[in-house]
Amino acid sequence: MSQRHTDVSAQFGDHACALAEVVDRVSGKWAIGILVAAAAGPIRFTELERAVEGISRRMLTLTLRNLERDGLLTRTVHPTVPPKVEYELTDVARELNDSLVGLTAWAERHRTTIALARKQYDARSGKAEG
Repeated sequence: MSQRHTDVSAQFGDHACALAEVVDRVSGKWAIGILVAAAAGPIRFTELERAVEGISRRMLTLTLRNLERDGLLTRTVHPTVPPKVEYELTDVARELNDSLVGLTAWAERHRTTIALARKQYDARSGKAEG
């Protein structure tokens, strides 16, 4: 193989890095749960905290900021006491939502099969469950 075909970043420049960043961001453990939870309409921080099982307040805050920065969520602060903050999907994120719903539905349908396959693999290879 020639040298010009071995370096993806040299071929595509910043585009390759940006593509990987976008995929990493939207496929992250917490991002998927947040985006799916926000799909029904505006949602408050505490509602997201309850909807996304296992997420800490700090991780929720960081992930929300990143999703807002990437243009996937809008954050609206209502002038009330205490302030009411809502998050909502942007049009770009709504387009992504169908794929995320399909992915999460697939994961739900096949999680038992995958758990069994892992157990069988570990038994064959002499590895402890992980």
